[in-house]
Amino acid sequence: MPDPRIAVYTGSFDPITLGHLHIIRRAAPLFDQLVIGIGTNAEKTSLFAPTERVELVREVTAELPNVQVETFQGLAVDFVRSVDAHVMIRGIRPLTDIAGEFTMMMANHQLDPGIETLFLMAAERFAHISSSLLKQIAALSDDDEQLAKFVPRQIIKPLRNRLR
Repeated sequence: MPDPRIAVYTGSFDPITLGHLHIIRRAAPLFDQLVIGIGTNAEKTSLFAPTERVELVREVTAELPNVQVETFQGLAVDFVRSVDAHVMIRGIRPLTDIAGEFTMMMANHQLDPGIETLFLMAAERFAHISSSLLKQIAALSDDDEQLAKFVPRQIIKPLRNRLR
């Protein structure tokens, strides 16, 4: 039987944004353990390798003792099962995310009806942030203060080094 006190938040986190971190900080107190599952999206070219993303996410979540970070390949529902959880956390940004997230939730429910999806709406100040947007800003602006509006400060240097 899956442990109801464990939840999983999956994504590519390439790189982790302030929006992702906000969802993590809101979800972590709701569960005994929150597992961040860093997956690979075959449709996207990754900026950071999965192991690099794990290290970056671990660094920015270090103050959250119940958060662990792992990589996975394959289906998110299989990963959720592998860590003995039955709750998936999903962050919703603009309303346009809802259709895609709803489709994913229904597919996951078909694959494993025992896994529930919990949606957390992004705070208004983070609703527009996406990894592709911040990559554009990082490439076009040398101002770290501007970039710090989108990513945790620990991510700025690795992001800039990767984009050079």
